[in-house]
Amino acid sequence: MKKYNKKRMQVINLQQKFNRLRSNKIFETLVISIIIFSALVIGAKTYEISPGTLSIVRLLDWFITFIFLAEIIVRFLGEERKSQFFKSGWNIFDTLIVIICFIPVEDSELAIIGRLIRIFRVLRMVSLIPELKILLNSLLIALPQLGYIVALMFIIFYIYAAIGSTFFGSINPELWGDIAISMLTLFRVMTFEDWTDVMYETLAVYPLSWIYYLSFIFFTAFAFLNMVIGVVVNVLNDEHEKERKLEIQGKNQLTLEDVDKKIEELKGLILQNHSAHNC
Repeated sequence: MKKYNKKRMQVINLQQKFNRLRSNKIFETLVISIIIFSALVIGAKTYEISPGTLSIVRLLDWFITFIFLAEIIVRFLGEERKSQFFKSGWNIFDTLIVIICFIPVEDSELAIIGRLIRIFRVLRMVSLIPELKILLNSLLIALPQLGYIVALMFIIFYIYAAIGSTFFGSINPELWGDIAISMLTLFRVMTFEDWTDVMYETLAVYPLSWIYYLSFIFFTAFAFLNMVIGVVVNVLNDEHEKERKLEIQGKNQLTLEDVDKKIEELKGLILQNHSAHNC
């Protein structure tokens, strides 16, 4: 019983050390710096470099991969409940990226896939920076609501494209020849890419066609854009509120865990004193 409690205390102390390490700001800053350096190494591979320099870049890439593996191990060992570690989607993503990076595919037919996976290592920064994680989670949560806005925008695009193809098709078939080309032209108008050139061309034949363009720009570039911003901002506020509640719950739960650990430590000390007294 004494040996069991002693081993348990050692495991708890080791877990606390890894937990303090992964929560350390210097450690987090170091990992983020390595991720940024990894992005620079990936970018270096896109240039034409000498074979010697390429070998150095590959060695750096493997060195970065081993650092990422060590960081994953630290995070895993610092988790009090190991089964909870892989219940987080970000932990699964980080682990898969690191494991796949160890597969030697550089000189095989899967080299492109290997390079793409290494590019996704930059996304690991999202899992390390809470603010970025909240932003991405908010965007993913807002996608269903944004889908309705996109559907309504498509309807507006389709109606205006049909009108434009009907009236302006004879003026410039390259821009208004059919409904598909007209939708591409309207996308150009919505992004303000030389849209005045398109408008002035039709104004020469239809002087009131400016109403067509201005109304379309109002619906798409202004109204729909504000709708998208409104949805994302609302979801972002909800996510920030949830994060605050989780932080409060985490602090309360941490206090209870500290009490449990103190009780275990006291039990261990009592057992040690009892054993020493018997001796």
